[in-house]
This record gives sequence, structure tokens and C-alpha cells, in this order.
Amino acid sequence: MKNKIDFSQPLMVLAPLAGYTDLPFRSVVKKFGADITISEMISSNALVYKSEKTRKMIEKAPSEDPYIVQIAGNKPELVRDAVEILNDIDGIDGIDLNCGCPAPKVFNHGSGSNLLGDLKKLEEILLTVKKYNKKQYTTAKVRIGVNEKIPVEIAKVVEACGVDYIAVHGRTRAGKYKAPVDYDAIRMMKEAVSIPVIANGDIKDYDKAKEVLNYTNADGVMIGRAAIGKPWIFYQLKNGIENISEDKKREIILEHFDAVLKFHGQHGAVMFRKLLHSYSKGYKGAAEFRDIINRISDAEVMRDMIENFF
Repeated sequence: MKNKIDFSQPLMVLAPLAGYTDLPFRSVVKKFGADITISEMISSNALVYKSEKTRKMIEKAPSEDPYIVQIAGNKPELVRDAVEILNDIDGIDGIDLNCGCPAPKVFNHGSGSNLLGDLKKLEEILLTVKKYNKKQYTTAKVRIGVNEKIPVEIAKVVEACGVDYIAVHGRTRAGKYKAPVDYDAIRMMKEAVSIPVIANGDIKDYDKAKEVLNYTNADGVMIGRAAIGKPWIFYQLKNGIENISEDKKREIILEHFDAVLKFHGQHGAVMFRKLLHSYSKGYKGAAEFRDIINRISDAEVMRDMIENFF
């Protein structure tokens, strides 16, 4: 089987973000430069108990290649069943285990970053994914600990489970999204293991990505929140440019808008409001624009507004 992921150049990966990285958004960043796209986090329970909404979250755009589905879970048998369901779905190239989500409802359920507090449990769940996964790749997304930083221990456990790469957000669970990102911890993980390591956390622009890659020696960067309202960050990274034209921004925003309508139907216009709030940040007249947008549900009118404003 041909290797779909090429680590010879630093990779640009879109992080999974609940409520944002749906198919339309992923298809846009894919077109404009992301190397790998990953689904929103999928609950193993929801998948196994046949949630329709969950099945729709797994759908991918034809351009998404390679495409990885991220699952969360804390019970080996449920995780196994979830993996077996994914095995039967075409077009998925890998399965990623979420060991990093700090959200209370995920953590309190024993999933996400909770696994970092019990490395035996982490190993058990990750080995289950590895054992039953028939897709090309098994990967893991982690943080550097729950309260204490234990980056090297985590990296070694994950590597021992036979994963193809590890993506690491350089904060503990306690650090949420506010504490400074510990790039030293990412560098230590990279030195401690022989598998590729992808750096994640506060990578907001081209300069920062370059700096993090140089400092940590990571094999790529994973960008999440910085891509919301600025999906052209992948275009900048891919083309090595710091500034991007207003025309290119407008093209990307309209491409995203059309993709949302195509996937979600007419309701997509209402869903796109929150995205336009992000896109319009920093523009002159943004507050007024948002007020008007909040009252528009007609796709044609919204498209005109976007073309005129941007």
C-alpha cells in the first residue's frame, strides 16, 4: 500500500475542532494547503449506538485524501466496536485516538485527556484501536499531562502502542487553552521517540509555524483555533508567504460559504453567521456587518453581503 502521508517535508495538519471542522471547512483548507484533515471528535458510544448525526460527521469531501477520523472512548469493547464500524466505511485512511480533549464532559466521562492520568488505561485503549484498525494509519492526539507535565512518559507509551505519528498540544489538561504552550516539552517528546511528532498549540501564523518547527524539530504543525476565521493560514504556510491578498481571502470565504450550503442545505446560511463573525474580525465596519448578518437567512442576500463587505 502506497504511503499517503509523506513526512519528508513538514506537514500542515488541520486539528479537529468540535463545531467547526465539519466537511465544508475541511474541504476548504484542503483545497488551500492542508496536507491532512481530521474529522471532528467522534464519540465511540454515539457511533456504536448508530447516531445519525455522528454518521454525517464522518462524511468526507472527495478531495480529503488522506483523511483521518478521530474517536474518543474509555471502554475497550466500545472502542473496538467503533473501530470495526469505521473499518467498513470507505475513504477513511486512519483512525486517531483523542487523548487530549480537556472539556469537562469528555474528561468526566473518562475519555480525552483523562487517559493521560492513567497511562495503563491509555495503553489499553490505544492498543485496542491498533489491534482492530484495518485502515492504513493509527495515530494519537495528546496533551503533555493532566496537572503535572509528563511529556516523555506519554510519548513512550504512545510509541510502544505502534502508532504512525503522535500529535501533541503543548499544554496540560489544567492549562486548558490559556497557559503558555510548552514547546520544550514537545521538543523533549520528539527527542524521546522515533515516530513522527506533530506540534500543536498557539500556532497563529506563518512566522510562528516556522519558529515552532525549528525549535521543536517536529515533523509538522497542527493548527486548530487559528484557522477559524483565517483558513488561509494553510495557503500561507504552503506557499511560504506572510501576507495574503484581499481577493484570495474573499475567494476562500465564498468557497467556504458555498460548501456549507451544499452540505447543510438552506439552513447553512444561518449556520454561516458565526463563521462570518470570525471572518470579519479586524475589518472596518465589522460590528455593523455582524448586526446585519445576524438577521439574514436568505443565502443569495448573504452572498451579496459577503462579496460587498470583503
